[in-house]
Amino acid sequence: MQEKIKFSAGDEFDFGTVIFTENDIVEFAKAYDPLDFHLSKQVAREHFFRDIVASGPHPFHHFYKNVWIPRFGKTVLCGLAVDNWRFLKPVYAGEPVSCKVIITELIPHPEHNSASIRWNFNFLNKNDELFQHLEMFVLHIVNT
Repeated sequence: MQEKIKFSAGDEFDFGTVIFTENDIVEFAKAYDPLDFHLSKQVAREHFFRDIVASGPHPFHHFYKNVWIPRFGKTVLCGLAVDNWRFLKPVYAGEPVSCKVIITELIPHPEHNSASIRWNFNFLNKNDELFQHLEMFVLHIVNT
């Protein structure tokens, strides 16, 4: 049986901070984004970014798998969309990556004890500058 949780538009969550090592970046890239500038320090130094950078989806994947799913995964009926995914600045090894999430939209479906919820993920660097953003729209079972 799926768990029911009370959600509200405007709810905010601090998912904490992670620091990816070069090895973390390379291992993620090997599995999901095997571009040379994610895999080789030598190639990366010759590239636009001048050093190894994390794959765009890496920060989201980390917080989604390690924080969002353990907290909210049991309420999920299905995913509906990932929208407005923006990669604004690179993530280098050794840099802190923070994740703040806010529920920006909640569309109740009381006849099914569910709601469509828009999760706004914001990823910030050590200077609290936004370097990545995405919205995830998910159908959840909710308390009525």
